[in-house]
Amino acid sequence: MGAQLQKPSTIQCMTEYDTLRRVILCPPKFMAIDEAINEVQKQYEDENINKERAMKQHGEFEKLLKENDVDVITLPASEEFPEQVFTRDIGFTIGNEVFVADLAADIRKGEEAPLKEWLSEEEIPYQSATDRMEGGDVIVDQNTIYVGISSRTSAKAVRMLEKKLPEYTVKRIPFDGRYLHLDCVFNILSSEKALVFPPAFDQETLDELAASFELIEVEADEQFSLGTNVLSIGDGKVFSLPQNEKVNSALRANGFEVIEIDFSEIIKSGGSFRCCSMPVERG
Repeated sequence: MGAQLQKPSTIQCMTEYDTLRRVILCPPKFMAIDEAINEVQKQYEDENINKERAMKQHGEFEKLLKENDVDVITLPASEEFPEQVFTRDIGFTIGNEVFVADLAADIRKGEEAPLKEWLSEEEIPYQSATDRMEGGDVIVDQNTIYVGISSRTSAKAVRMLEKKLPEYTVKRIPFDGRYLHLDCVFNILSSEKALVFPPAFDQETLDELAASFELIEVEADEQFSLGTNVLSIGDGKVFSLPQNEKVNSALRANGFEVIEIDFSEIIKSGGSFRCCSMPVERG
């Protein structure tokens, strides 16, 4: 599966911004909008995806990750699953635990099989999320887990997560489900700062987030181009789209180093850098 690592494998993710050591990707070899399941896909359904361009953009993403000393694990793509590129949704790592997601959309059910196969090959134990839970709704910051409550992640699944991880504080974050996952409207950049798209939240939730972080606001046009869905790889470095000029300017003004990659073909399906990466080791 592309992994050339020695056992035992180290599993550790305590934040969204510690140095990224290992990450799971899947190439968009068969990427297509076969069934529009989010608002962004609806806009591009007729145009659909140029697979060759998507593969080139994803290849550049993988190349730059490796240049930044990140070990990349590549899961095999299957024609049966046109959205496999979004590996964040199929699983998530909290502390020393790997969870395999319970995907909500029928078109995506089964994507988790290659992840389970890789975990088994590496002799990494994992737990299975239950009753609808996807990794795009799970954001970790030390002993606090922020979980988006949406059509993709249920309140029942969050209760089960609390039982499995009693040492963590789980904060439920309700948001407008039109925006698919929590990481499309909220993303933690450091212990002090986070990106947010305010219209996705009620005032009480915004106040709660503002009590924990200095919030950098993303405007509607750049939320649509997934401006919130950046990927932090440590040392203040952040992957972001060059098209999101206001977000990138704000990131730089706040001391972050922005690594710009054109991901315009991939975001047509409703996800960007965070969606396309499943960290298994940070630190």
